[in-house]
Amino acid sequence: MATLKDILYGVSLRQVVGPTDIEISRLHTDSRKVDAGDCFIAIRGTRTDGHRYMDQVLEQGAFAIICEVLPAEMSEEVTYVRVESSSKALGIMASNYYGNPSEKMKLVGVTGTNGKTSTVTLLFDLFRKAGYQAGLISTVENKVNEEVIPSTHTTPDAISLNRLMKHMADSGCTYCFMEVSSHAIDQNRIEGLKYIGGVFTNLTHDHLDYHKTFDNYLKAKKKFFDQLPSTAFALVNADDRNGKVMLQNTKAKKQTYSLKAPSDFKAKLRSNTVEGLMMEFEGVEMYSRLVGEFNAYNLTAVYATACLLNMEKEMCLTILSALTPPEGRFDQLFSAQDRIVGIVDYAHTPDALKNVLQTIHAVRNGNEKVLTVVGCGGDRDVAKRPVMAEIACRYSSQVVLTSDNPRSEDPEEILRQMKAGVPITDKRKVLTITDRREAIKTACMLASKGDIILIAGKGHEKYQEIEGERFPFDDKNILIELFKELGK
Repeated sequence: MATLKDILYGVSLRQVVGPTDIEISRLHTDSRKVDAGDCFIAIRGTRTDGHRYMDQVLEQGAFAIICEVLPAEMSEEVTYVRVESSSKALGIMASNYYGNPSEKMKLVGVTGTNGKTSTVTLLFDLFRKAGYQAGLISTVENKVNEEVIPSTHTTPDAISLNRLMKHMADSGCTYCFMEVSSHAIDQNRIEGLKYIGGVFTNLTHDHLDYHKTFDNYLKAKKKFFDQLPSTAFALVNADDRNGKVMLQNTKAKKQTYSLKAPSDFKAKLRSNTVEGLMMEFEGVEMYSRLVGEFNAYNLTAVYATACLLNMEKEMCLTILSALTPPEGRFDQLFSAQDRIVGIVDYAHTPDALKNVLQTIHAVRNGNEKVLTVVGCGGDRDVAKRPVMAEIACRYSSQVVLTSDNPRSEDPEEILRQMKAGVPITDKRKVLTITDRREAIKTACMLASKGDIILIAGKGHEKYQEIEGERFPFDDKNILIELFKELGK
């Protein structure tokens, strides 16, 4: 518990009606969870407006209400606080309520379209193996040292985020590596956090269902760097033209990494095979079991970040060479009989799919067929659907279009929109199978000895989301089962 006055420290207040020296039990944005002694923050969401539930939380015993617009009638038993932005206020309040845990660790945020999960996971693994206590916040999972905490969002809501960070700080973590999504930045979920560094990977077509335009998407990412303090570093990919944009208004120490352009941390990619990468960092060669140029960028970002956090370079490269990719990121397995290569990857954007398929072509031995199973998620950016299908056709011998997470949409309609991107000359090599398991099975049946099957879009996910319900579904496990079932 803490007083409302302490919780409001640093919040831009417009009007306060009632005492602030009252004790607050918990913070809530969900009116259904409010109980006696709690503080309710009325957030304007994409689907509902918390201001509609101010009367309801009164009946449930709320002690305080934070809002952008005061109600016409106010109860004398409740303290009302009017703020400019409830979502901004929530971030600061949540941080204060949990004792500002981000200030007790070295917090590094990684943002960009692709590579966020791999970069933060590699950073976490690197620092853990170097002997540090560390926390991880990612799309795949959250970790407090070796304790695994399931992940529901790329970046949790402000209350959950600060609660998790308090657990990290209480557990002795000195570092926290965190994925920072554009949604979280735009919705002020990271407000109130104190970062020691920010990392930018790249920016390509994604999330336009939410941001509407690419410019809005870019500005959301840039906002993260604009808000970094002068005590932090801002590390960006110099090979991505948007890297310079991220640095334009930041107060942080400007740093760059690259494989091609001049930069502060320039690495060289010596070889790229199915067995891994051979890279050179400042004259020192390093072998990695990770595959693909995109992973060379991830490793370079990790190396640069570690150097900026004062890790000894030789230790960093020694540990990096032994690390494996995160689950569902170019995750390889081989069939027992025909040695068919199965690759499960989270690639769910045009650029990510292109990167994975180009990597497959770069590392394959000869004339092996490449069979791609891919779909697009429902209730998400529709503009990328035909583009994803076109890219799959361009780099594949055979394409099976299938369902991803249709959510509330008709999967048949999603597939129809994807098929619009299939070139006339490629129509013969494209199959459409709505049932994802059947689609994967078909690809397995079409594959011959040594061929490569890419199952893209879901990666680490263990479910398929249909009409608001999550059904168990694991691409990798299903592929293993089918290899055995078909005697491959």
